[in-house]
Amino acid sequence: QVQLVESGGGLVQPGGSLRLSCVASGFNSQYLAVAWFRQVPGKEREGVSAITSEGEEYYIDSVKGRFTISRDNAKNTVYLQMNNLKSEDTAVYTCTTVFSAAVAKVVTGPFSDSYIGYRGQGTQVTVSP
Repeated sequence: QVQLVESGGGLVQPGGSLRLSCVASGFNSQYLAVAWFRQVPGKEREGVSAITSEGEEYYIDSVKGRFTISRDNAKNTVYLQMNNLKSEDTAVYTCTTVFSAAVAKVVTGPFSDSYIGYRGQGTQVTVSP
């Protein structure tokens, strides 16, 4: 069964940290770019970060210096380390595979669902005192 499964979300106080994991099964993700998106109910989906198969990283400005994306190909897993979390980081975070030619568009836009290969179900991140 081909799937992406996210984990690591939860409730954290402002300034705290979480590490999200995106585990691929049923396929080898090491040759694919992977992206993290987040969405708040009633708002548009926002691309947060992406990593190419070669390890090139992309971030939106609001998370630069606070979030780090990485991958462990031996574990078929991509991580999003989130530090110094803020209330505005509260959202459902979803990982997807992305066609390599569209990786930069994850953070610069415009991004189309047609660029997505596989996607997970999401994990909730809540930043609150």
